[in-house]
Amino acid sequence: MLIVTHDTIRNPAILRVRQLPRKFFGRVTVWPKGPVGLRRMLRIMVEFQALRYTIALLPLVAVGFTWTGLALPLAQAPLFMLIILWWVEMRVLRTSPARRARMMDAAEAERGLDVLAVQARAILTRIAAGRDMRAGLLHLVIEQSELGLFAPLTYVSVQTDAGPEVVALTKAEREIIHSQLFQPPLTEQHLHRINTAQNTFLRDITLEARSVSAHARLAAALA
Repeated sequence: MLIVTHDTIRNPAILRVRQLPRKFFGRVTVWPKGPVGLRRMLRIMVEFQALRYTIALLPLVAVGFTWTGLALPLAQAPLFMLIILWWVEMRVLRTSPARRARMMDAAEAERGLDVLAVQARAILTRIAAGRDMRAGLLHLVIEQSELGLFAPLTYVSVQTDAGPEVVALTKAEREIIHSQLFQPPLTEQHLHRINTAQNTFLRDITLEARSVSAHARLAAALA
C-alpha cells in the first residue's frame, strides 16, 4: 500500500484534480519518494503498458533471430502480434470472467466491502476531527491494480470536493491510514480478491465533515 500525497511521491504534479475521485492507474505513474526497494520498484514498473508489450513480444524477436527465415513473416503478421498481446494482457495478467465468477460469492464480497466502509469512515472521521473540519466532503479513495498475476499494488489517497484536490496529509494522518485501513478480517489481498471478483478496482468511501461527532472532535483535540 502506498499513500499518495504530496510528501510521499516525487511527482506531486500528478495530484492535480479535475474531477473526483482522482484515478492514478492507467493515467499517470506514481513515483514514491524515499527508499523504495527493488521489489516495489519492479512492481510499479510492471504497470508500464509499453514494457509489458515488449516483454510479451520478446519470444517472437527470439524466434526471428534464431530462424531468420521466419523474421519477415513474423514482422508482417500484426494480427498475430495483437492476439499474443491480448492473450497475455487479458488471460495471463488479468483474471478471466469465468474465473472471476468462481472467486467468491456475493455475500462474502459485500461483507468485506462493509468492513472496508466502516474502517475507511473511521479514518476519515479522525482526519476531519483532527483538522476541525466543519463542512465539506472527504473521500478515502482506495485504488488497486487490475493485474492479478502479481502482488496487489494499492494506492490510497484522501480527496476533498473543496477545490477539488488531493489532501496533503501529515505524517500523523498517514499513520492513521497505515494502522487502521487494512485490519483483519480485511487485508489488502482480500480486498484485491473482492475487486477482481467484481471487476471494480476503485473504491471511494465518503464522509460529510459536518457529521463528525463532538466526541470525535474532543478526542482529536486531546490527542
